[in-house]
Amino acid sequence: MSRTSSLSRTERVAESDIRFKRRGAGDTALVFVHGFLDDQYVWDGLIDALAVPGFEYVQLDLAGSGDRTSSSGPFDLDRFARDVGAVIDALDKPVVLVAQSMGTLVVELVAAGHGDRIQGLVLLSPVPLAGVGLPDEVAQQFRSLGGQPEQQRAVRQQLSASLAGAELDRLVVVGTRVPADVVRDMVACWNEGHPRGGGASLFRGPVLVGRGADDGFVTDDMVTTGVLPRFEWPESFAVPEAGHWAHVEAPAAVADHIRAFLATLPAAASAAAQPSEAAGSGWRGAFASKTAEDFAAAFSEDIVLEASVLAVPIEGRDQVKATMTQASRIYESLEFVREATAGLRTYLEWEATAFGGLQIFGVTVLTKGTDGRINHVAIHHRPLGAALKFSVEMRERLYGTVDPSHFHSVD
Repeated sequence: MSRTSSLSRTERVAESDIRFKRRGAGDTALVFVHGFLDDQYVWDGLIDALAVPGFEYVQLDLAGSGDRTSSSGPFDLDRFARDVGAVIDALDKPVVLVAQSMGTLVVELVAAGHGDRIQGLVLLSPVPLAGVGLPDEVAQQFRSLGGQPEQQRAVRQQLSASLAGAELDRLVVVGTRVPADVVRDMVACWNEGHPRGGGASLFRGPVLVGRGADDGFVTDDMVTTGVLPRFEWPESFAVPEAGHWAHVEAPAAVADHIRAFLATLPAAASAAAQPSEAAGSGWRGAFASKTAEDFAAAFSEDIVLEASVLAVPIEGRDQVKATMTQASRIYESLEFVREATAGLRTYLEWEATAFGGLQIFGVTVLTKGTDGRINHVAIHHRPLGAALKFSVEMRERLYGTVDPSHFHSVD
């Protein structure tokens, strides 16, 4: 039994056969979309491994699969995207879409049509939106899987690294129930792709891409050349000793990567009751207050600070918060002019004055850990003369608190 099963309830999209299961509660929903020959319950193990507070978990079956094998067609990517989009509309809250294999094509189309509602995408074992493009004789082997349990079992075993036992048996049963005509149409979905796959993705938000390192279908080359280049700021990972169903074969490992990704999303970070602010906003607030307490609230215990004004990095929350508190008090003015986020990193460009109007420019790179707190800071100052002057001033202000060897000396 799932750890959140007691909180589950099933709802239906009005005037349709679309039913979706809701578990947990939160201001942001994680919506899970399964792949070829699977169903909504393929996500149960991953959801239990995630166990991120403050999120609602939503699962549904695509038309022709799971509890919707009696659905009428068409069984194409646009129809699947409309169905998932209808669930998102019914939820009426920010959403992170999590999908696997064929489902990744569906959620990209959904994300492109739902604007600011979609906070991010998690694409597991993704195939290119333009399609895989298997030769017809190879594609025919997949088209003929309908109603063939032994052939389906063989394919799952061939493409996985550790999918076995009761979970393999269950998925074979689920896949065998998918009607043969639906199987053929679904193969066309992931093999032929969608016209939007010919260019850059229309979704411009954060994207996490993951695969099993031993996946013989979605290869590293396929992801590197056909998936990642289509997104602006993708993050990627590979799970050792896992194949095409990494979310089933190694749910804990996949969950670790998803939790880290969620911590980078402003709405998700708030919902999960991590530090309530995103990395950039927490850093800006600490500079505005210039207090050690606000810097400490943003930092992990083992934070490391590197900077062009430092000869040696400074490590540990107490030392770093003391350093940043004094640094913030040197500036006469400081304005953050640009910000970008890529995965766990936030990039802040800033302009400042110090020492009676001396202009200083820089870029700060903040890296967050899986707990949502900043564990690494890299600050790049320019010009060199201003950086050296700043370092000497820091050495004097922190004498007796931080070892002087961390700073440049006038000697």
